[in-house]
Amino acid sequence: MIKNVPLASVLFVSSLWALPASADDFAACVVNLQEKAQQEGLSKETIDNALANVKYVPRVIELDKKQPEFSQTFDNYFSKRVTDWRVNQGRKMLREHKVLLEKLQETYGIPPQYLMAFWGLETNFGSYKGKMPVLDSLATLACDPRRSQYFTGELMKALKLKEKYNFDPSTMVGSWAGAMGHTQFMPSAYTHYAVDGDGDGKADLWNSTADALSSAANFLNQLGWQRDERWGREVKLPANFNYDYLGQPKAQALVEWKKLGLTQSNGAALSTPDMNAKLYLPAGHTGPAFLGYKNFDVIMRWNRSEFYAIAVGHLADRINGGVGLVIAPPKQDNLSRARVKALQAKLNDKGFDVGKPDGVMGRNSKAGLRAYQQSAGLVADGFPDEATFKAIGVN
Repeated sequence: MIKNVPLASVLFVSSLWALPASADDFAACVVNLQEKAQQEGLSKETIDNALANVKYVPRVIELDKKQPEFSQTFDNYFSKRVTDWRVNQGRKMLREHKVLLEKLQETYGIPPQYLMAFWGLETNFGSYKGKMPVLDSLATLACDPRRSQYFTGELMKALKLKEKYNFDPSTMVGSWAGAMGHTQFMPSAYTHYAVDGDGDGKADLWNSTADALSSAANFLNQLGWQRDERWGREVKLPANFNYDYLGQPKAQALVEWKKLGLTQSNGAALSTPDMNAKLYLPAGHTGPAFLGYKNFDVIMRWNRSEFYAIAVGHLADRINGGVGLVIAPPKQDNLSRARVKALQAKLNDKGFDVGKPDGVMGRNSKAGLRAYQQSAGLVADGFPDEATFKAIGVN
């Protein structure tokens, strides 16, 4: 039972969910979207022009439903994102926007190097913001049954942004999923966190670097960024490390990690301010190890990927003059989804419940794998390496 929602709204959402994702039904769906827009208080001009003229984009549906055959390894992900070009360009942008960045740090508490890292990873410092018409992409996804409700909401917010700032729909371009501008904000993030950084009376994340960086700083601040704290750091594990402490849902105090034998990546003693951290081994026990602090969790709220959060943090360190990783990620082949599904099925068969096999190594799968590895006398790092595949009987 849906509470406190008008029946007309329930029927509208239900009708959208019932629509198959095809161009033939798109026109009928747009009529429903126009009714929704009217309920949302959008102007007749916006409804009759901008919304009425949206186009169905089959490529958007293809990209939304595409399931990659392989799961990318940390080495392949990291090496393509934390590059010398991005480091050098980030340092250049740091100098070029020094005055603005210092002002943003004072106002929002976000160190400049982090804003550069986000900017660099999202759009190569504004050099590629996407080319797909946002309204077309969002309307196409709103008329697809898979996530109709979410994208209908995003479309309504995008139309309100167009109306508020008088954006030309032809210039509202972005990713296939509707992310926009220098910092790739979805319309909901744009609505709630975008600010006018250059004082021209509107927040334009496509054409104003000041608006985009100010908005990113505001977003991170609102997500809970801890002023005067870093994201985390690379660390070194002792030879006899107890991997039971890996994957714990609750962060531990740094003093506890020090007692367990962790050091800085160069072997120096781990500093122990009154902060908590979680341990991450994105490439297993043979790769680099990281402690993630509260700001690591904030980065994860921007993008729910441990790989992304590590890349942002390390790129920020490099832009700020830091060195590369002490332990380079080992070269590893991308894992096929089929092979991971077979591993998950084996874990379930052996009593290590990881849920329905889906080919993705999520939290439950890693926990189950750690338990199996421990029972089999393997390094219990929750990473599906070749020794683990061999031991459990997956080719």
